[in-house]
Amino acid sequence: MSGEVPSRSSRARRILRGPRPEAVPTLVSRAAALVGALDIAAGVFPRFRHSRMHAIAEVLPGSFGPFAAALSLSAGVLLLLLAHGLRRGKRRAWRAAVALLPAGAAAQFAYRHSIAGVLIAVVLLVPLLRHRDQFAALPDPRSRWRALANFVLMSAASLVLGLVIVSVHPHRTVGDPGLADRLTHVVYGLFGFEGPVDYTGNASWTVAFSLGALGWITAVTTIYLAFRPEHPAARLTEEDEAQLRALLEKHGRRDSLGHFALRRDKAVVFSPSGKAAVTYRVVSGVMLASGDPIGDVEAWPGAIERFMDEAKAHSWTPAVMGCSETGGEVWTRETGLDALELGDEAVVDVADFSLAGRAMRNVRQMVKRIERAGYETRVRRIRDLSDGELDRIRRAADDWRGTDTERGFSMALGRVGDPADGDCLIATAHKQDDEPGEYGDLKAILHFVPWGTDGVSLDLMRRDRSADPGMNELLIVAALQAAPKFDITRISLNFAMFRSALARGEKIGAGPVLRAWRGLLVFLSRWFQIESLYKFNAKFQPRWEPRFVVYRNSADLPRIGFAAMQAEGFVTLALPLPRFLRRRRASLERPCAHTVAERDMRAA
Repeated sequence: MSGEVPSRSSRARRILRGPRPEAVPTLVSRAAALVGALDIAAGVFPRFRHSRMHAIAEVLPGSFGPFAAALSLSAGVLLLLLAHGLRRGKRRAWRAAVALLPAGAAAQFAYRHSIAGVLIAVVLLVPLLRHRDQFAALPDPRSRWRALANFVLMSAASLVLGLVIVSVHPHRTVGDPGLADRLTHVVYGLFGFEGPVDYTGNASWTVAFSLGALGWITAVTTIYLAFRPEHPAARLTEEDEAQLRALLEKHGRRDSLGHFALRRDKAVVFSPSGKAAVTYRVVSGVMLASGDPIGDVEAWPGAIERFMDEAKAHSWTPAVMGCSETGGEVWTRETGLDALELGDEAVVDVADFSLAGRAMRNVRQMVKRIERAGYETRVRRIRDLSDGELDRIRRAADDWRGTDTERGFSMALGRVGDPADGDCLIATAHKQDDEPGEYGDLKAILHFVPWGTDGVSLDLMRRDRSADPGMNELLIVAALQAAPKFDITRISLNFAMFRSALARGEKIGAGPVLRAWRGLLVFLSRWFQIESLYKFNAKFQPRWEPRFVVYRNSADLPRIGFAAMQAEGFVTLALPLPRFLRRRRASLERPCAHTVAERDMRAA
């Protein structure tokens, strides 16, 4: 470290601890969910309306007048939808609840002259107004996909709840309609039409209005999400990128993940002095940073404070993925957060690397076999490639990705061949064929980003699936052997999750708990390449640098893990575009947007 990180007072630490759940929003959200559930039950189940809970359910907002079932159902669903936003202290959820409760109270008084209904609305409204300062969280970044997700989920829920509504009147149902008739009746009712199921008495009106209310809520919430004003998602502006590049030029040697802060789908907060920054992306309500802060370590606390303030303003869950030991110490000391070892980064010192010796026998034999098969390698800076070759490499990297989903976040740059990334290093494998393919003799690609002035960090690995196995080993060896020509003294390879557990669990004397944990990791490796990535990195005899995840409390870890998997591309909630449309869109974008980098180890 260039200097000692200044400590802060306990008061400042409490401020930086971030958006812990407050008692009032949590209690109000639970009360709203409970009232919503009771409203739904009162509107759906006839027996409930005549049970001992009738006295309570009758005075809840929304359960009054001749349309009691439909209005009770509508109020219940809306309150349930608002509960999550109220728990997170969202300002718009607070405004909606404050508007909904008086409307329900006015309807109670107008239709039933119910003083009790007004009192219940007031009881819920008082803490909302009294503690309105705790409902100040700003909106999340928005996507039109939320409207589609709302439509799909609300439609599914409406179908299930509609089947319940249609089926809870067995004594008033005419005949014995089957499941198909009931489902048809639900679909018709959601659109406001009569279906094939008939009832006696007022049950027909109750079912019709209830189904119509479900259809109305689905339509209104979907339209609102589709046409509400945009709140911009994370994007790195040209000014932000220029400032980050200036910081990396001075302090980029500190962290091998520093250059990945230049991904253009991240946002950034700077310290008050502008000498440090934290880049992040918001995924499913988690404010996800990666690596260490950028810049002067003495200015890190200022950038971290801005990060935590932003998380608190939006009620986001703060988290850091893949920070170093030094970064983890600063994050935990300045914020009161906790840190957990996530895995190890493989770093190879060029001066110590050699293919000689028994430990390197497998790699040495594989490389020599591939070279005898006619493959050759080239290692160059991006700025030394022609435009035509760069375009061919971009298209090949996109086609060879291996999955329809783009992957990468914490250790991926998200582009290849941008003019601003001229210092990036690229290693390519070539072989002359009798019938050259679409990309000529190009067979495999490794792309590295700068790590200060004397190091590089592996970004992506792609190869032609028809090429011989061992392309990645060949190109890593080629990059290590060519490194001195570029004044490179160290190369960071892939990140191996839970590396220490895998290594210790296979040694003699490992306890049953450690062996069981290793067994689970090996099982999960069928889908997430945990063990294969560790073994691939170990071939090159690296030194292992621990990496950590920083989190607020243990209860947040599942949510953070899910958000990280979304950010890395292992979990996709949006529908992907067909491949031919992705190619057409890529051809119209800037060169930097042709491909998003990933850690593709399936070729290992």
